[in-house]
Amino acid sequence: MRRALFSDTSFLYAQADEADSDHLLVVSIVEEALQQRRPIVVTTFIIAETHALILRRLGRDIAANWLQKAYDSLIIIRPTEEDERRACEIIFGYSDKDFSFTDAISFAVMERLGITVALSLDEHFVQFGKFTVVPLQTEKLGEVGRQ
Repeated sequence: MRRALFSDTSFLYAQADEADSDHLLVVSIVEEALQQRRPIVVTTFIIAETHALILRRLGRDIAANWLQKAYDSLIIIRPTEEDERRACEIIFGYSDKDFSFTDAISFAVMERLGITVALSLDEHFVQFGKFTVVPLQTEKLGEVGRQ
């Protein structure tokens, strides 16, 4: 899964909300990923968090439509018990950061799967320091993480 890209809630929400200030940038990155045939991976935690956010901000119909598209187009990973343990280690080990459990689960799954590129607008992915974060560190995928 080294060519895969991991997406977080902030990125998925910006893609779903046409009024979001990052919408056009995010859409262009997704188009680039599709052209490069790079799969986009999320966890069930990200699906739940994104659906809840879209439901609350944009309404039931848009949330339901997004959920259907997510299951049709994303690779959805269920975190393991080991991922959960690793997430706790991350939270306890970075006591100066306010990583959520969902953030830490994302980091653990990315480590386990060998994914090196995160699609995120969340500074926590940069703070963790182990991934290239698009678009926060670079706005184009280019050759990033294409080993």
